[in-house]
Amino acid sequence: MVAMVLGHTLDALLSPELRANAWVQHYWELRGITAPLFLLVAGFAVVAALGTSKESAGQSFVRRARRALLLLFLGYLVHWPGWDTAHALGWGEPLRSLVFAFDALQSIAVSLLVGAAVLVLARGTWTRAVALAVLAVGIPLASTWMWSAATGWPVELRQAVGMPGARFPLFPWAGFFFAGALAAHLMRLLRPGWPQGLAQVALGAGLLVLTQRLPSDWSPTSAWLVAFRVGQGFLVLGAINLVPQVLSRLLAPMGRSSLWIYVLHLPVVYGWAGTLGLAGRLGPTLGLLPALGVGLGLLAVCFAIARLWLLVRGSRRPSPDSTTWRARPVPISGTAARSGQRI
Repeated sequence: MVAMVLGHTLDALLSPELRANAWVQHYWELRGITAPLFLLVAGFAVVAALGTSKESAGQSFVRRARRALLLLFLGYLVHWPGWDTAHALGWGEPLRSLVFAFDALQSIAVSLLVGAAVLVLARGTWTRAVALAVLAVGIPLASTWMWSAATGWPVELRQAVGMPGARFPLFPWAGFFFAGALAAHLMRLLRPGWPQGLAQVALGAGLLVLTQRLPSDWSPTSAWLVAFRVGQGFLVLGAINLVPQVLSRLLAPMGRSSLWIYVLHLPVVYGWAGTLGLAGRLGPTLGLLPALGVGLGLLAVCFAIARLWLLVRGSRRPSPDSTTWRARPVPISGTAARSGQRI
């Protein structure tokens, strides 16, 4: 979230003179990992949150489906161009391309629905691993074919499946989600902490070595590019996994508020419904330090609003003690059982 908010803010506000510097160009290259990492972590979190029970996938399916529908709604909402633009363009393909632009939230939403269904249907450990591996590898490999097959489809479906100019189409971006889901599933074979961290670093390094031995392909449908970014992402995740939990706990609340931080900062940076954002009001005119200050301030404000909303929503939920009383099993200690006491 820190990398995404700062990256969007710097992209909108940095002056052209500053962008021409060589180190800024290197930053833009490094910034390419942000969106893949966003989807990789989303898939990782979906599987990691299930626990080890085989029934947990079925029990949480409805909740995950509701979450996916919320992501779809918010993803399309932030791209609403405003009534003036709608009246000016009319209900034609240009307007539909704006309204139904397929962004990161929509890609996560559809991947979440598919992934939740797969986890319900594939109950065995290795059955799930094979199913997730087929999705993680097959989606990037099929991307070029799917873009060609969707050429004559309605623009809403072409935006989702893949077309020139699409931002985060399912082919190949869903591959990042399922790569993270597969990694989380396999990491259960190892103890948490440094064993999983070292395994992620080794996996990331192996993917990077493999991509270096293959011809590079930076096209939007490239399976090579997906493997390259996944390798970089696993290096980041492995490094974070090796960080002491005392430090990672400080940033954990921001991770839990990531959806609302993402939704709040986009309209502020890029505008919404015809209202100009920071890109249209301040950018691109600022130097590095002012732009960083704006980005950090925006991150802090969005985080505060998101935390406030989560606190308000949590306070409205009934507490366990206010619900109807139910008899609870009382643990029996070994000593009490041996002494004949009745509990």
